[in-house]
Amino acid sequence: MTTSQLVQQIKKKKSFLCIGLDVDLNKIPKHLLREDDPIFAFNKAIIDATHHLCVAYKPNTAFYEAYGIKGWQALEKTINYINENHPEIFTIADAKRGDIGNTSTMYAKAFFEDLAFDSVTVAPYMGKDSVEPFLAFNDKHTIMLALTSNEGAFDFQTKQIDGKEVYKHVLETSKSWKNAENLMYVVGATKAEYLADIRNIIPDSFLLVPGVGAQGGNLQDVCKYGMNDNVGLLINSSRGIIYASNNEDFAQMSAHKAEALQKEMALILE
Repeated sequence: MTTSQLVQQIKKKKSFLCIGLDVDLNKIPKHLLREDDPIFAFNKAIIDATHHLCVAYKPNTAFYEAYGIKGWQALEKTINYINENHPEIFTIADAKRGDIGNTSTMYAKAFFEDLAFDSVTVAPYMGKDSVEPFLAFNDKHTIMLALTSNEGAFDFQTKQIDGKEVYKHVLETSKSWKNAENLMYVVGATKAEYLADIRNIIPDSFLLVPGVGAQGGNLQDVCKYGMNDNVGLLINSSRGIIYASNNEDFAQMSAHKAEALQKEMALILE
């Protein structure tokens, strides 16, 4: 999917909502555990109930890898279901990969070619040759960790080197990499006050913003400082939507939560 196609969907749906499909078998409704594939059954119900309200889905691969081959098969069925039934929706493999060049190439093939995701999250710590293999794929996007929402972000990301925070060095350096136009960036919603400085460095790039909802991030603040002319934001909510209920009405309740965010986004877009 191209960036312009993503922007068209945002305008059409009046939404820049991304729903995180982070499936924990300890949290899903108990009746689903009787299904042959409870993970996929849960995801399918959530997707069927919310696809008209969001522009992206983001499975965190850890929640599938934890269940071995059955978890990976559920991930494959989930991405196939989205691509076959809702090809207009942007898909994100939240895998946070990052390794030397030939390994990164194989990771990229796994997510872009085999599973056919539109994008994958990567960690930039190993530098250019660990990220550029992902950027080499046409109409695919590499979403690089920039400033995350966890407490440990302050251990390294905000430390100063030569009078400038590390995350700013990362952002500025990444702009020089080959096919950098395929980059997007992760910026946590709990770091909204940093977004103005981030936009000074990467004014046109899309930002994937987790942390709205369960982690306490504020949508209005994120939009105030982070929105650009093409919106430029994908606001992710995971637990706050998919675990809105653990009863048989779970999909309906997830849709109510997603709709509340979508309506708030529609007002902002106006």
